[in-house]
Amino acid sequence: MLAYFAENIWLIWLLVSIVCLLLELTSGDLFILCFAIGAVASSVASAFGIDLVWQIVIGVAVAILSLYFVRPPALRWLHRNEDNRLSNAEAIIGRTGKVSETIEAGGFGRVAIDGDDWKAQSVDSSQIKKGEKVRVVGMESIIITVEKAD
Repeated sequence: MLAYFAENIWLIWLLVSIVCLLLELTSGDLFILCFAIGAVASSVASAFGIDLVWQIVIGVAVAILSLYFVRPPALRWLHRNEDNRLSNAEAIIGRTGKVSETIEAGGFGRVAIDGDDWKAQSVDSSQIKKGEKVRVVGMESIIITVEKAD
């Protein structure tokens, strides 16, 4: 049995690579991916009949090189629009909703937007009746400011 593993150690390296890829799915920071790349390099070295010690050296060297040359560009590519992404609260500005409780003049009411019910006030302190469509123009804490939508 040991003879079989010695002759087909490339399969073990491939298995290590698959395990690393599965572990990477749980973390998502692309750190373990570099070890998967190193294990693939060791598997290729094994397929060419290179000694086990050199397979390990090649795998470690490729993993370290991957940490410096593969991971940073991959992270930049995956997070390229992160600075432009709006938070949940910021994303509601500009959306339209329906008044679910009349917004009183100079007071508050409620507006339903995508299944969420928000405390709301009118931008010009006018009354907006229940059932009318409104557009969110601002937000302070958990109170949205709305105007009538045309």
